[in-house]
Amino acid sequence: MDVTAERAEIDAKVSGKTVCTIFAEAVRKWSDRPALRWKRDGEWHQLSWKQYRDDVAALTLALRELGFGPGQFGLIMARNAPEHLIADLGLVHAGGAAISVYVTLAPEQVEYMANHSEATIAFVEDEAFLKKFLAIRSSTPHLKKIVLLRGVAPEGVMSWGDLMERGRALLAADGAAFDASWRAVGPEDTVSLIYTSGTTGPPKGVEYSHNNIVWTLESCRRLFDQENDIIVSYLPLAHVAERFISQWNAIYLGREIYFCPDPNELLAYLLQARPTYFVGVPRVWEKLMAGIQAGVAAEPDEAKRQMAQGAIAAAQQAYRLQRDGNAVPPELAAGVAKAQPLYSLLRGKVGLDRCELAITSTAPCRPEVHEFWAGLGMPLYEVWGMSELTGPATAVPPGDHKAPSVGIPLPGVEARLGEDGELLIRGGNVMVGYFRDPSKTAETIDKDGWVHSGDIAELRPDGHYKIIDRKKELIITSAGKNISPANLEALAKSSPIIGQAVAVGDSRNFISVLVVLDPQVGPVWAKARGIAAASTTELADEPAVVEEVRRALGVANSHLSRVEQFKRFTILPTEWSPESEELTPTLKLRRKVIEAKYQPQIEAMYGQPPGGHSVDPERETASA
Repeated sequence: MDVTAERAEIDAKVSGKTVCTIFAEAVRKWSDRPALRWKRDGEWHQLSWKQYRDDVAALTLALRELGFGPGQFGLIMARNAPEHLIADLGLVHAGGAAISVYVTLAPEQVEYMANHSEATIAFVEDEAFLKKFLAIRSSTPHLKKIVLLRGVAPEGVMSWGDLMERGRALLAADGAAFDASWRAVGPEDTVSLIYTSGTTGPPKGVEYSHNNIVWTLESCRRLFDQENDIIVSYLPLAHVAERFISQWNAIYLGREIYFCPDPNELLAYLLQARPTYFVGVPRVWEKLMAGIQAGVAAEPDEAKRQMAQGAIAAAQQAYRLQRDGNAVPPELAAGVAKAQPLYSLLRGKVGLDRCELAITSTAPCRPEVHEFWAGLGMPLYEVWGMSELTGPATAVPPGDHKAPSVGIPLPGVEARLGEDGELLIRGGNVMVGYFRDPSKTAETIDKDGWVHSGDIAELRPDGHYKIIDRKKELIITSAGKNISPANLEALAKSSPIIGQAVAVGDSRNFISVLVVLDPQVGPVWAKARGIAAASTTELADEPAVVEEVRRALGVANSHLSRVEQFKRFTILPTEWSPESEELTPTLKLRRKVIEAKYQPQIEAMYGQPPGGHSVDPERETASA
């Protein structure tokens, strides 16, 4: 179908709909089915769709009694838990809009968002988060109410339990008041702000209308039409990816959500939920892959270990042949078919044996990661998007797996390349704009409605787009050569012991790399080689580790032009996480933070004599 016609069809399909109307429809269709599941104090709990609706209705009426209504914003600082979604929908059904904030934010960052949005109420999960809000209370004049979800509420703070109890009484007295509240909400009303986690300057509030959300949901449904999936919610709900997956799309498609409040415990929740649909950022797919590989490598029975490793290698070989359009030899195909129970068993080790659709998103995924999971019978379908596009904009269609590729535009979405290769997007998924910032909005959305993504892409002959790099993240060497750091870093991580790699060399005469060891794989790798070190800190200076990193970078260099090749590297004795600031909450690199924090190590690699380690000592000695 022509994209213009398809957009018109989607426009007609979602006309008049809001997040409130699709929630009412979900409750009607799936009333007694489980909607939300969570673990607390060692016990599992659940809410059906009807119970979910009753809690949202009670909170809505309690909020209306407090004076919250149309045009107002509410903040939510909470981990992935049912109260987070109930609070969000309560704010929305009361006619206002919800803003989820990252739990790692400092008080002054929360203060900026509260004042910028003029939020009138905040929901906070526990006493630790409450301290951040109490610290800024005197400097946030619009923030009149604070609700504590769990714990004993101090004077001047409301408790979730008391608020919900009041709401249930109001609902029992006048059930029609809830319907009247949400039916007054219109498609063009603001449903949420997502504050982008920039590394410089204040964050921008990406504004969505109800129509943005429902339009994008319908567009996605036409590509990934799976209802009643089981999913695990573990990424921050302050990020559009998790918000879209486990809140809005869960409502649209009747998904059953298992809440994982701590991403470090994801494996345990995967094993419990055994999801049928799973979205992972590249780092998650790498860690799950590394876990399976480490488990196979630790198999004490040599015959079993070699059989499993051989079966995995055979599956990856068959996948590469198919991917490149080559025939798979009958003997290889028969071996892979025979090993299918093994592949299912290995997926089951990480809770993914029932997964029917696996998605990777938010950043490029390394080729060997794609090959590993495709070999195990679960190809990763890449989805590309951004906050300014209500989340997704392009995706690899089921049954047309390509890697690396971000696929084709979603139904009704237009895509084209600018003169410099920048990927431009237009459709009903385009945000309303940056809240109270028309100049920044005009910089991102041009007069014809095209969003300038900042990603450099290429259009392949098969109609799929491939992201080459970020427009603003190119390394420009002292010789004027433009180099993509993302491509180099993907190649650098060919060894499983390398968890993170950051290429540096802007305005320099060669490329160097900062390396962080994988905290799970590194110690297992070392133990298998008789190295007693128990942590990545202790392993950073181990000669065998240095040599393994050197080997991996040498392999990477064999795929790079001379000017792109790594010359020196430094292994950092640390681990990176969102809390340590080097990574965003969705585990993407914060390059400016990293370059500032490790400036001494970077400068040392370009010093005389140079610091760190040489990737090719023999060549360096010969050229000295």
